[in-house]
Amino acid sequence: MLDYETLKFVWWIFVGLLLMGFAITDGMDMGVGTLLPFVARKDVERRIAINSVGPHWDGNQVWFITAGGAIFAAWPAVYAAAFSGFYMAMLLVLFALFFRPVGFDYRSKIENPTWRNAWDWGLFAGGAIPALIFGVAFGNLLQGVPFRLDELLRSHYQGSLLTALLPLLNPFALLAGVISLAMLAAHGGVWLQLRASGAVADRARKAVLLLSPIVAVAFALAGVWLWLGVDGYRIVKEAAHSAASNPLAKEVVRAPGAWLDIYAKQPLAMIVPALGLVGPLLTMLLAAVHRPGLAFVTSAFGMIGIIGTAGLSMFPFIMPSSIDPRSSLTIWDAASSELTLTVMFWAVVIFLPIVLGYTVWCYANMWGRVTADEIEARAHSAY
Repeated sequence: MLDYETLKFVWWIFVGLLLMGFAITDGMDMGVGTLLPFVARKDVERRIAINSVGPHWDGNQVWFITAGGAIFAAWPAVYAAAFSGFYMAMLLVLFALFFRPVGFDYRSKIENPTWRNAWDWGLFAGGAIPALIFGVAFGNLLQGVPFRLDELLRSHYQGSLLTALLPLLNPFALLAGVISLAMLAAHGGVWLQLRASGAVADRARKAVLLLSPIVAVAFALAGVWLWLGVDGYRIVKEAAHSAASNPLAKEVVRAPGAWLDIYAKQPLAMIVPALGLVGPLLTMLLAAVHRPGLAFVTSAFGMIGIIGTAGLSMFPFIMPSSIDPRSSLTIWDAASSELTLTVMFWAVVIFLPIVLGYTVWCYANMWGRVTADEIEARAHSAY
């Protein structure tokens, strides 16, 4: 049986894996939606792009739902504080995501160009807006969120709902948003190069050649900015990791470059940001020589590197506070009870392999390029 301290660390890994799984699978769908108006110009071409993800998008979104549920159950204090600090951003993401299920299901129901074009832009919004906001959220986490905890551990957010969104759109956060948007769009482009055919695949390839270097350059720039221009957080005194969760039992200071401490202490950790930098560049090269299968793998590893870099740099912080560093939430002092983490751990051990197996089976049985002939042969299908 795992002890409480180990369970807290394991759940940090689990949540990270869920976010990576969401980025690789549903991020692919959002990337296709983002590129849809640009790589597919005719109706049949847009149906090719949509059908490349149509059978899988709702299953892929389960990763996002599961990650949210895992955060709620494993780190309830983080869940509560995040809904205060990012309430308007979350609503914007939610409203944008509304376009996806109705867009996929209703777009091809009526053979009207205006109707279909409107839903195509709806699918674009449902892909691009969440991709941008997710990056902006990570950029703000790295700078700290304006909340504090009182003596009863109740979260208090500094700001109002009407003004909550504008402070989130600061330059560093927008740079993180560009990384996220370009990363997911490039990933979707690789998928289209792999699964689509004809002009759609060719235009998707060009999109990957454009977006992948943007991801690499923006990621490198964010790293330099994090080093020189963003104060990190450092714990100078804390309670035992196996103790009951109490965020106010520690002392935290802010210091320039503190987010890079882990790379000085553990040089092997540099492998992760290196993966985030090299992955997009390899993806660009492989896409250029028409190897989309390998490009999809390197794109996935690049995403793992970028998301993993954010997680490692902040470790053990989950949600730092910019107005009261002591209130910052970490994996050690924001976790649920030992019993809750234990029960959830065994649920993951049992059900995650089943979900992964079913996902692989679905992709294997629905594999193949989507062609114009196939689309025209089933003009009245769902997509």
